[in-house]
Amino acid sequence: MKKIRLCVSVVMLALLFLLVACTPDADTPAPPANDGATAADPTPAPDTDDGVAAEGEPIRVAMVLSGYLGDLSFNDSAHVGILRAQQELGIEFTILESGNPADWETNFVAVASADYDLVLAVSTQFQDIVETHAPNFPDMNIAMIDGVAGGNNPNVVSAIFAQNEGSFLAGAAAALWTTRTEIPGVNEENIIGWVGGMDIPVLSDFFMGFEQGARYIDPDIQVLQSFAGSFTDPLTGKELTLAQFDLGADIVMNVASGTGVGILEAAVEAGRFAIGVDSDQDHEAPGNVLTSMLKRVDVATFLIIESVVNNTFVGDYVLYLDISNGGVSLTDMSVMREHLGDLFPMDILEEIQALEARVLSGEIVVQNYPGFGRP
Repeated sequence: MKKIRLCVSVVMLALLFLLVACTPDADTPAPPANDGATAADPTPAPDTDDGVAAEGEPIRVAMVLSGYLGDLSFNDSAHVGILRAQQELGIEFTILESGNPADWETNFVAVASADYDLVLAVSTQFQDIVETHAPNFPDMNIAMIDGVAGGNNPNVVSAIFAQNEGSFLAGAAAALWTTRTEIPGVNEENIIGWVGGMDIPVLSDFFMGFEQGARYIDPDIQVLQSFAGSFTDPLTGKELTLAQFDLGADIVMNVASGTGVGILEAAVEAGRFAIGVDSDQDHEAPGNVLTSMLKRVDVATFLIIESVVNNTFVGDYVLYLDISNGGVSLTDMSVMREHLGDLFPMDILEEIQALEARVLSGEIVVQNYPGFGRP
């Protein structure tokens, strides 16, 4: 059953804006926190000839998620972007959430059929849905975030990310970390882990970068991989992570959205370490999260909304966010540095910064899963 999120609690807003405040700005500074934004009244806006709200009327945006807010990761990052657009651009918005795949197509068609100015399909899992239905709504501006909608649809913008590049840095950081046995919780085994939500191509792109980065540091390192089969199952995420810790891993990368909450819990429970994903998760388990791989879904969301507000939206276009434009990066490990003090190995941070420069210059070419990469 779909549900429509029409209000946002003060607590959630405080958390979301904290996440933004802790991430690099990528040339798009985050908005200041407020005392509680409320999404728009869902009554339809007046029809206009060009599909955009009439002059003086706020732009109306619908966001459709393949999961729920509160994942501290991918969906919450998109939420930050739309909240920023509300504050800075004066838009109105509605969000449809569901973790049930049976709802996703229904939700997308429902908002595409309504009087919105933009529909944001936020997940690679909407790709087939957008490709199938976008031609039926030629006057609707549609954005496919985290996937490329094929078919040369003149009303669809796609936003994709070089998650392989960010994951390369994360894998290198994990491989460096697992050698630091002087740090409590790091064992003598050169084994690291990776837990994903669902076994889908975009996560394979994550993993290829992670494994390449780890093996760039240590060709003989063992990299464990598990899939939970869901992005909304923290219990399974926790169980898989604890199992990898039992096999000798001392640090596990979370690539699992809401399921990843359990990955972070496992790191705390076992006295081991995790790497966060999409949003800055360093503060979610201070002292147990080495760094987070930022995937700036908030930036993509805001830029696409801004193009509609400015009447510069152009369809059949792919927005590519990578290391060069701040679309992906690692956090600066400041939380872990604060937690460990003089025990923190600064050479890890320095090595990651050097690797990032080599990727940026093209000296290191990070592999892509087939079908991904620069358009």
